This record gives sequence, C-alpha cells and structure tokens, in this order.
Amino acid sequence: MLVEEDVSAKADAASAPWWRGAAIYQIYPRSFADTDGNGIGDLKGITAKLDYVASLGVDAVWLSPFFTSPMRDFGYDVADYCAVDPVFGSLADFDALVKRTHSLGLKIIIDQVYSHSSDQHGWFQESRSDRNGPKADWYVWADAKEDGSPPNNWQSVFGGPAWTWDARRGQYYLHNFLPEQPDLNVHNPDVQDALLGVARFWLDRGVDGFRIDAINFAMHDPELRDNPPAPSGGKRTRPFDFQLHLHNQSHPDIVKFLERLRAVTDSYKNRFTLAEVGGDHALGEMQAFTAGDARLNSAYGFDFLYAEQLTPDLVANAMRDWPESAGWPTWAFENHDAPRALSRWVDDEYRDAFARTKMLLLCALRGSIIIYQGEELGLPQVDVPFDKLQDPEAITNWPHTLSRDGARTPMPWTATSPNLGFSNGTPWLPPGETHGELAVDRQEQDGNSVLAFARKCLAVRKTQPALRHGRIELVEAGTQRLVFDRGEGLQQLRCTFNLSSAAAPFRPSGKRLLATGEVTDHALGAYAATIEELE
Repeated sequence: MLVEEDVSAKADAASAPWWRGAAIYQIYPRSFADTDGNGIGDLKGITAKLDYVASLGVDAVWLSPFFTSPMRDFGYDVADYCAVDPVFGSLADFDALVKRTHSLGLKIIIDQVYSHSSDQHGWFQESRSDRNGPKADWYVWADAKEDGSPPNNWQSVFGGPAWTWDARRGQYYLHNFLPEQPDLNVHNPDVQDALLGVARFWLDRGVDGFRIDAINFAMHDPELRDNPPAPSGGKRTRPFDFQLHLHNQSHPDIVKFLERLRAVTDSYKNRFTLAEVGGDHALGEMQAFTAGDARLNSAYGFDFLYAEQLTPDLVANAMRDWPESAGWPTWAFENHDAPRALSRWVDDEYRDAFARTKMLLLCALRGSIIIYQGEELGLPQVDVPFDKLQDPEAITNWPHTLSRDGARTPMPWTATSPNLGFSNGTPWLPPGETHGELAVDRQEQDGNSVLAFARKCLAVRKTQPALRHGRIELVEAGTQRLVFDRGEGLQQLRCTFNLSSAAAPFRPSGKRLLATGEVTDHALGAYAATIEELE
C-alpha cells in the first residue's frame, strides 16, 4: 500500500501545472542590462542575459512593465497596454525575447496593470473630453461638493487626496496612486472587455501568464462613502495611513472580473495568473481571489516584503495562514517595491551567512517563490542620495521611508567594468558602491559564493518533490529555531533554521541534503540552516 501511495504521489507531482512550486525570477527591465548606452535597461539586454537566468535553475521570468508610458511611476502608468515603450525597444524585440526564453525551457510572465492607467492613455483623454461620450464612465468621475472640495475623504497611497480636479470635464477623477494614474472604472463591462482584450493580445504573443498589479484597487464603492479613521497608533508617514480603506478598494465584485480573466487565460491552456495584494485585509482577499478553480491560480502579499525582522514566528504565521484547504500561495522576500531584505533583516557582520539561509528558507517554503534580480547575489539596499532619487513615493515621503530606488539600482554584472557592466552610458540610478564585490563575474569564479549556493538551493527544490509540491507541517517556532517538515508520498524532509545571531541547539535527524553556515551534531551556528531527509 505504501509503495502504491508513493507511485501515486510521484504521478500527481509529475502532472502538476508548471507554475505549482515554480521558482520565478523577477526582472526590473530598467535596471537589468542596457544595450544601447542610454543608461536604461532594455529588452535586448534581457535577451542577452537569459543564459545566466536559466543557469540559476529557475522555471520562469517575470518582467515588470515595459509598455508605453510617460514613466511618472516607471511603467506602472501605462499609456498603451499593447505597445513597447521605445526606451525598452520594440514589439519585435519582445517577440525575440519570448522566443529565446522558451528555447531555454523557461516560461515568461508579464505585468498587467488593470486598476489604473496613465493620464496620457487615449482612453482617459477621451473620457475627460466628453461627459456623454462612449468612454465617459471608463474612469471614476464625481462632482465636487458644494464648497468645491473633493467628493469624499479618500487619500492616495503616494500622499494627498485621491481626487484631482479636471477643468476640462469639470469634475474630480479618482487616483489611488499618483494624479497621473487615474483609476479605471472596472465596474464597467466595457472596461473589463477592453482589459481582457489586452490580455489576449499578450497571450497571442506567447506569454505564459500574468502578475496582476494592485488588483484589490480595481473597484471602488460606487456610493463614494467616506473611509473611517484608522485606530490610533502604529507608524504613519502618509495621510493614507490614517484611514481604514473600506471603500476605495477591495470591492467584492473584483472576483467576478477575475473569473472572466481566468476564463480567458484557461482558453490558452497552461497559463498562470498571480495577484499582488497589499493592505490591511490582504490575506482574506488573496484567498478569495484564488478560491476554487475559476479564479486566479495564486497570490502573493507583503508578509515578508516590509517585515522589519525575519523571525520564526513570522514564518510560522505565514504558513498557518495558507493551509492546504486554501489556495496556492506564492512567496517573495524582495521585489522592486520593497527595501532589500538583507538591509532590513541582518547586521552587516552576518550578511553573507544570512543571505544563504534566507535563500534556503525561501526554497523550502510550500508554494511558488519569486527571486528578485540580484537577490541571488546577496545584494544589500543602496542608499541613493536625495538629489539622485527617481521614485515619486520616496521623494514625497523623504526621509521617512527607505526608497524603492535603493532596490532598483543597476544589476552588477562585472566588477571592474564601468557601471559594473550594466551600461556604457550614465545609469538612470547610481550603481551600488558595495555591489562590485558581489558582481556576477566575481561570484561565478567562486564555488563558495552566495550565487553558487543559490543555485544549489534551487536545484534541491527542483529535484525534491517534497519541496516543490509537498505538504508542510510546522514542528517548532521558537525565539531562535524554525523547524518544519515537508513531505510528498514516502519522502519526508526536515528543514531547520536558526534565525538568530547566537548558536542554537541541534541534533541531526537524517541524511543531510543541504546546509548553510556552521552545522555540527550539537549546534547550528548563527543564521545557519539545514535540510535533512528523514529515514
């Protein structure tokens, strides 16, 4: 019976969708590789570096926006959903990138920004020009109050009211982010149809899935009710933080649109949909967005992206929040919107050891995982001076937030080349002063580098069904140690992590598959970890 169960488990794992348990490598195109010397990364640069990405052992790449945009929010303000911005190249360059990605056995995922567009988009230009035109209600418009003030008290994420007056139309329009990012009225079936047409455009060009940006902002309360004040306490750096966001986001009808989107992606077969969800109610929304087989495949939130410490309790709570009865989670420790994890979670003294342990932990979690460019190198956050900041959020809230720019600096390819091999021109952001010693070429020559260890972690994850697809069971979450088991069929692995700077007691349990840091028969050293196969 046990043998039959093991065969069945292996068959189930082999037939699982490609994205289930996949390792996804996020590329921020502006900062990956520049081929034309303008200081901004481009699609040809990504294509040229895909051999390196494939060598990591990941399953897919995710590209942040490369669409036509005035770049007020660096591509998340889309002016044409079906075109490549000239700064990144052309549609032909994108097609070549897709072809090369697939030839290397990788999948390609791209961003879709459905909650808002650029104010330069033709849809918005038409909507603002005529209250009675065919696109009059493609965006969220409202009259001023009697005193001329905005329709309600909603605040934008980037600071200030979420409403801007438009003299041409004589009304306010909603923007949960920058004024240059007006919110689409996704309640409108015509808007939904247009967005689904965008999805088909890229699916027809061969993309394997979408990461859907800020999807819980896609629909608002049509009654435009005021948000209530948030309870006092906690860190507040923006007016946005003073409210409970009950009415400007998270409308229950969002799931109906997601079901329409899933029907489109399913018609192309073997495609992947991933939601990005933040906010006070993120967990409930992520699980609602991924419930059953008719909505999105997976979702990821901000459990780790803004956490000030990586603790056993933090990881344990995240694990408990996603039981096997819930949808399929995706995890990220870093991305383009959050400060580098090493600069948030560990002192410089332990950075190298912690970078390895962090990577092993990410690769041991149940779910799919995202690795942000440079994370495999152990890159720390760059302190970008105020006069070189590009990020509108950082400029507005300086110096109270660690800027997103500090995680968006150029990828360091060669230690001794100008701009670390990223560009022959002046980069749009300064390269990290400490990133040269961590450059790809330098780590490629060192079999004990963080990069080499990251490859080992990804290889173990890919070859061990228990890590890629299996169940998870928490064993211990103390002040130092995090212990959990992963299992698939007859295979059972024990994963033990010391997430502290002091040695922790340890007794081996089985055959060691991979370890980082100082591991003995009696103790795990500072920020050390091991994965063992139990007998």
